Formats: sequence, structure tokens, C-alpha cells
Amino acid sequence: MTSFPLDEPLAPQVLARRETIPLKPAPVTLSGRFGRLGPLDLTRDLDRLHAVSNGEPAQVGERSVGSYDPDALVWRYLFDGPFATAAQLGDFLQGLIDTPNMLTFCVFDAETDSQVGVAAYTNNTPEHLKIELGHIWYSPVVQRTHANVETAYLMLKHAFELGYRRVEWKCDALNERSRRSALRIGFQFEGIQQAHFIIKGRNRDTAWFRMLDHEWPSVRQKLEEHLYM
Repeated sequence: MTSFPLDEPLAPQVLARRETIPLKPAPVTLSGRFGRLGPLDLTRDLDRLHAVSNGEPAQVGERSVGSYDPDALVWRYLFDGPFATAAQLGDFLQGLIDTPNMLTFCVFDAETDSQVGVAAYTNNTPEHLKIELGHIWYSPVVQRTHANVETAYLMLKHAFELGYRRVEWKCDALNERSRRSALRIGFQFEGIQQAHFIIKGRNRDTAWFRMLDHEWPSVRQKLEEHLYM
């Protein structure tokens, strides 16, 4: 059952929301119990983000990780990376910052205020009241913690409060970890788009997931119970 009529005009108040949402999402800080999202600032964030994603041992508070394969644990299914230097990572992230319909966040660990990852609102389409959560990655030092679920919760909450009807999540169809995360968060699987991209010289089929505004209240309750109760 949907919260909007099929083959009928949408309510005027729904259509009016399209005029209030900018193409580039407005900068905002989103704070939770375990982490905080703030607009990415390369002067402040770049060196630390590179240090926790380049395969070198890393530590955040009492959590630590030894040397690791950055391709396998961070970058394999993303559009670029790994990055040998901070400058190369910076060039990539600057491209995200400059994208007209994207807002890129740095993810901070709440306890230490350390930079631990990146997430973005991307493919923002105000005329259709839809937006995507994408370009998401975390240092291995915080993988398998609450970081991913709380980041998604905070971004979903903000998006639906702004008036979006649809939030999307897409990933490489081979990325089982991302696909499991989408389902665990509460997204619904919509199918596979074959031969969607060529990434790093290889074919990418894309798995599509979505959440609709009328689904959010029950998902929100489950996420809050999981995170905070």
C-alpha cells in the first residue's frame, strides 16, 4: 500500500515541496550517539581520511586495525581508489564536493572526534522528490560498529524531514556487504540493472534499493530500537 495515489495528480502540498528543495542539498551537521556527519572540509579532513583508508595501521580510541588491503576492505566497489597519496584522494573528493547535486559529508567518531569515513547525498532530484545515499566508505577501524547504520539513520531522517518521497541506495551487484547493509537498514531491493557502468575497466551491474516516505516511520522505529535502546 502506497501513501500517494497512482495515476492521479499528487496533492498540491506534495508538488509544492519541489520548489523548496535546492539542487545542491543545503549544508547541515547531523549528530548521533556514535557519530557525527559534517560537510566535508578537505583542509580539516583530508590527511586523516587518507591515513585511515590507505592500508596503514590505524587507531580510533581503543579500536585499532593492523596493516590491511585497502582495495579489499575499502575501495574495491567504489568509483576510484585506493589512493597512494592524500593529494590523489583530495582530487577525488574535491570532485564530489563540486558536483552540483551532491552534499558530501565527513563521518566523525563521536567519542574521539576523529574522521573515519565519507558519505554523501547524491543524485539529488528535487523535481521528483528523490535523493540517493552514496559514495559511502569507512575505515576498517570502524567497520562492524554502529557507524554505517547510524549514518544511514541520520541521513534518512533528515531527507524525509525535508520532504523527499524516495531515498535510493545503489551498489555494485557483487558488493554483498553493501547489499546486506541496505537490507539491514530497511531498504527494499528493486532489482539489478545490468551493464550499468564500466568501473576501473570492468563491467558493473548495479543493485537498486529504495525506501519510500510511508515506509520510513516503521523503519525509523526499528533503527532507533537497534541503535539507542
